[in-house]
Amino acid sequence: MVKEECKALLDALSKVTACYRHMVLTIGGTSDSQNLREELKKTRQKAQELAVANRNKLTTVLKDKTVSKEDKAEFERLWVIFSTCLEILEIDMRRALELGHEFPLNVPKKHLIQTGMSGGTSGVAARAMSVQNMKYEAEHNIDVVDLKDLENEINQVGEMMYEMEMKVNVPQWTVEAKQDPGAELKSTISMGASSIGMISVEENKSFCDISKVLAGIIFSAVLIIAIVLAVCVVKLS
Repeated sequence: MVKEECKALLDALSKVTACYRHMVLTIGGTSDSQNLREELKKTRQKAQELAVANRNKLTTVLKDKTVSKEDKAEFERLWVIFSTCLEILEIDMRRALELGHEFPLNVPKKHLIQTGMSGGTSGVAARAMSVQNMKYEAEHNIDVVDLKDLENEINQVGEMMYEMEMKVNVPQWTVEAKQDPGAELKSTISMGASSIGMISVEENKSFCDISKVLAGIIFSAVLIIAIVLAVCVVKLS
């Protein structure tokens, strides 16, 4: 039961973190707006809430001495994935801070990045946070106020990562992966290759069938000609 809860929390954190990265890349672009800055704020706060819940669950389990060896290995694997998600979140928060300083919304003459992306990001943010519609309640100077909050939250995430290392020592190199590196990619390639192979085999079979038909027709024509020639020779003799 606890294992499933940890996996569910980790899956939610991964989705929200990926959503946050997607939106960070649109700062300063044609999709940038006050709504985007508010979506970024709500998304990273949701990610931090999930991170705290993940940390509490996994820390409690990994400190439990009664957990079996197999279960502990699985929880350590989840811990490594969780730590990686948290590192990615911190990196993207720092990137958002830098881009926010470079492209403030209250400076209309500031040139934006021509990313080629257009459209809103509300749908992405809403799906990641499991809500139907995003509600916008921020003030017009959200980009200025939020940058200060973002700096504090970056420090909080850094402190969380430091406390995690102090409370639970799980070196990443000691955790064994369930699959070989690139196993998913290899399986996808092999599936594609097998499908291509099946197509080529079917093509070869159809080609062979046509060749057999042509050979039969030619053989029949030669046989008929031979019979006609034989009959003519007999009559002439």
